[in-house]
Amino acid sequence: MDVVYTHGHHESVLRSHRWRTAENSAAFLLPHLQPHMTVLDVGSGPGTITADLAARVGRVTASEVSADALALARAEVSGRGLANVDFAVADVLALDFPDDTFWVTHAHQVLQHVGDPVRALSEMRRVTRPTGLVAVRDSDYSAFAWYPRLPALDEWMALYQRIARSNGGEPDAGRRLLSWARAAGFEDITATSSTWCFATPADRSWWGGMWAERVLRSAMAEQALATGAATEADLRRISEGWLEWAAADDGWLSLLHGELLCRA
Repeated sequence: MDVVYTHGHHESVLRSHRWRTAENSAAFLLPHLQPHMTVLDVGSGPGTITADLAARVGRVTASEVSADALALARAEVSGRGLANVDFAVADVLALDFPDDTFWVTHAHQVLQHVGDPVRALSEMRRVTRPTGLVAVRDSDYSAFAWYPRLPALDEWMALYQRIARSNGGEPDAGRRLLSWARAAGFEDITATSSTWCFATPADRSWWGGMWAERVLRSAMAEQALATGAATEADLRRISEGWLEWAAADDGWLSLLHGELLCRA
């Protein structure tokens, strides 16, 4: 089955992805990094995490599935003046690197969009040096929690789950990471979780406003309309629900992520 990337690269999507840093998205990995290490960053996206990792290690290779997607990371790295980042178009299911190449192979929010996550982890293991680390982190959408419990946001969750699965992904990847890693042959695994929480007026305005636009303009919106999963009226109602949540004085949102550190 061909897998479709649910989010796409609309500016509203990139706005949230550029917010990600090594500190808020890879804190479980940072204590294990050393200046001599080489890192493969699978699915580097707009490159903010990639660039943060490059400031901590000897060399990073950023990979994406297309040259257009990789150009986003190139721009971020160039803007920071970093000289220790390489770039490669690569498919995580068939990485074009020799065995035992990298000290660390890292993937943030990638496995939820991959049709065969066990194979992806096996490939990440193959290109990682013996005693090196494979580090992955993925959301678990069904474990997201918010208040007030607005019907429009329940509708958003159901729609996202439907579209992500029809695209060949697994939106509740976070809870499955450990089982996937064991199926891929890993034995030395540290499994943890962490959350992003949005509760201040500024955070709610940013996150709620971002999703209010994504629901109307991103690839997810196009997919919903094209497949009949939602109408334009449905999407407008969900968008307005995000704005209502953002405006609530007692609005609160917590997003759960599963994390793994696996010794190769």
